[in-house]
Amino acid sequence: NTALFASVPVRGSEGLYMVNGPPSFTESTTFQRDPGKNCKAVAFSKDGSLFGWCNGEKVNIVNVTSAELLRSFDLPKAVCLEFSPKNNVLVTWQAYSTAKDGTAGAPNLQLYDLKTGKCLKSFIQKKMQNWCPCWADDESICARNVNNEVHFFENNNFNTIANKLHLQKVSDFVLSPGAQPTKVAVYVPGSKGAPSFVRLYQYPNFGGPQSALANKSFFKADKVTMLWNKKATAVLVIASTEVDKSGASYYGEQTLHYIATNGESAVVQLPKNGPIYDVVWNPNSVEFCAVYGFMPAKATVFNLKCDPVFDFGTGPRNAAYYSPPGHILVLAGFGNLRGQMEVWDVKNYKLISKPVASDSTYFAWCPDGEHIVTATCAPRLRVGNGYKIWHYTGSILHNHEVPSNEEIWQVSWQPFPEGAFPARAVRYQAVPGELPSAEPRAAQAYRPPALRNKPVTASKLHEDEPPQNMKPQSGSSEKPLSKTALKNQRKHEAKKAAKQEAKADSNQESTQPSAPQNAPRNAGPVVTSGDPEVDKKIKNLKKKLKAIEQLKEQAAAGKQLEKNQVLLRCTQCIQVGF
Repeated sequence: NTALFASVPVRGSEGLYMVNGPPSFTESTTFQRDPGKNCKAVAFSKDGSLFGWCNGEKVNIVNVTSAELLRSFDLPKAVCLEFSPKNNVLVTWQAYSTAKDGTAGAPNLQLYDLKTGKCLKSFIQKKMQNWCPCWADDESICARNVNNEVHFFENNNFNTIANKLHLQKVSDFVLSPGAQPTKVAVYVPGSKGAPSFVRLYQYPNFGGPQSALANKSFFKADKVTMLWNKKATAVLVIASTEVDKSGASYYGEQTLHYIATNGESAVVQLPKNGPIYDVVWNPNSVEFCAVYGFMPAKATVFNLKCDPVFDFGTGPRNAAYYSPPGHILVLAGFGNLRGQMEVWDVKNYKLISKPVASDSTYFAWCPDGEHIVTATCAPRLRVGNGYKIWHYTGSILHNHEVPSNEEIWQVSWQPFPEGAFPARAVRYQAVPGELPSAEPRAAQAYRPPALRNKPVTASKLHEDEPPQNMKPQSGSSEKPLSKTALKNQRKHEAKKAAKQEAKADSNQESTQPSAPQNAPRNAGPVVTSGDPEVDKKIKNLKKKLKAIEQLKEQAAAGKQLEKNQVLLRCTQCIQVGF
């Protein structure tokens, strides 16, 4: 058997070429380099057997193994392309333009039969956002959003709309992965005081809210991101507002919701305030990781009950990536962070390595679950473009930098069917690398001249929180307490402490000699329970007792009390339990 390796296509100002994956990292001689500088997009089929690209003249489709040209379409303006899951259909998109006289332009979304090269259907798709139709994995269903409706086609027959999902205004939808029956998650934004909501349906049962598998509504949502797990049993919804009305965050406000196909739903309680940077499902479908909170951000793994399983503490991070088998998790800080990565063994929650990929704009796992590519691409960064291939133990196996006058626009891995690569045990010892993965030296903090000859005192803007296992210990059925439960527990403990303190004071008073007659009545020590609500009630009771005593003294002195005073005294006596 020949060893499998995933190829790496590189698109940039030097043209389009293919690099052989680990262990060779040489340019492929099978795939002929396309030297043109107008390559707009590239795409692999889901199983990685086909590769397509548009070069400003044609859209070409080749067999990856043999590099044989299978199809070529005359589409010079195409800027996006995708394959259907079973390689039956090629979809291309180009920018929509109206005719010179202002009438509707020509259809700009094309669907081609890859076996015959025939155009199956053309649609008008004005926006680039969500341009591509969505298929079920077996291609039995294809769906696209048209004028706030979801149109469904069956068995790649695009001339007949088989079903429609019509709600008030469907803004977005996501089909579930995996086998039939296909499920659909739809998002409808709120309007006129009504909340936004996400509903889960099973195709083709769309007969009103009662037919929905689950429903979750929320007010704070200008847009949402919906994430199905691999087994299609639950969806995570990140609801975002563009503006945080409290002014606490520049990023707006985000909340994380969990919705299961059995009807269960919950708000995921995140212990630290701040933005939600990333949420990702473990491929095992029973856990997910969230990266959230003001910097330094926290990262926590949750189970399907939305209980925390493991807390990674705080650190400079804004992204999380599970390996394809789900055995390793990488937490990373890219973009405006320094590119620090933490590689964790998920089963034992043990840190494997801490490599640093400075200035990275792209990260992706290889389908073999062993290798990683990081890249610095234009237009995000126009200097220092290049890519590195790593082993997850922290070793750099290959480093490629382009000349300063050239750019890289895109790097990716060739996909493979699930199970193509054998499962391997997690390694902790770094594998031999091409280059030393030397961590950059920590920059010296600026010190004013007056302090330069004095001892350095350690000071931090933030205290880092260490990682901690949130699972209950074996033999213990206790779960981590929620925020509300913790608050109630503190209240209960405060009341208990106040009672014990009051009891101790009363015992102390009984052993002391009685106070003289002219001593003030409220000279005893002030007892606080620690709970403002309880303290308020105690204060009110004391006021009533004092009023009763005053009325008693007036009656004893022979003063004639009014009827309302006598009634007030009786009522107050009943209230305080006399």
